Amino acid sequence: MIASIALIVKEAAHGAAETGAAETHVGLLQDPTLWVLLAFLIVVAILARAGVHKMIGSGLDQRAQGIADELDRARALRDEAQELLAKYQRRQREAEDEAESIIEQAKKDAMRIAAEAKAKIEEQLERRAKAAEDKIARAEAQAIAEVRGQTVDIAIEAARDIIRSRMDQGAQSALAERAIDELRSKLH
Repeated sequence: MIASIALIVKEAAHGAAETGAAETHVGLLQDPTLWVLLAFLIVVAILARAGVHKMIGSGLDQRAQGIADELDRARALRDEAQELLAKYQRRQREAEDEAESIIEQAKKDAMRIAAEAKAKIEEQLERRAKAAEDKIARAEAQAIAEVRGQTVDIAIEAARDIIRSRMDQGAQSALAERAIDELRSKLH
């Protein structure tokens, strides 16, 4: 780098010599361009000697490394986010599948319960119909028994009346009592 600075100074001096060959050496020292060039070269030389260009380079390298690290972290976070998204999508699909199976099971259970309830209702209706038929049969049997009992009582009364009118009092009583006892034992 110092060699390039020396080359620049040499070129500047050569250019000044060509333009002002008639000017003296003193005239060159009064040219402000030369002084600015010399000041610039001194500052650059001081900075180069202090290693500022290395510090700037290392600072830029550190900055580039920091950016690369941030990009790596961002990629890692993106990958992790994609994994989480995939995981949650799987869970959502599993939950939807589970919900569908629960719904299907609930439908099957509802159909089974409805069938059981229908069977129980039919069974209960059959039992009630049978109970009603039994109750009707008992009522019918009771009505027939009552009619028979009344018929027996009427027949006994009629037989008494007939026997009274045809028999004498003593024979009539004995016969009537015997017939009544036999009739009662047969009908009841």
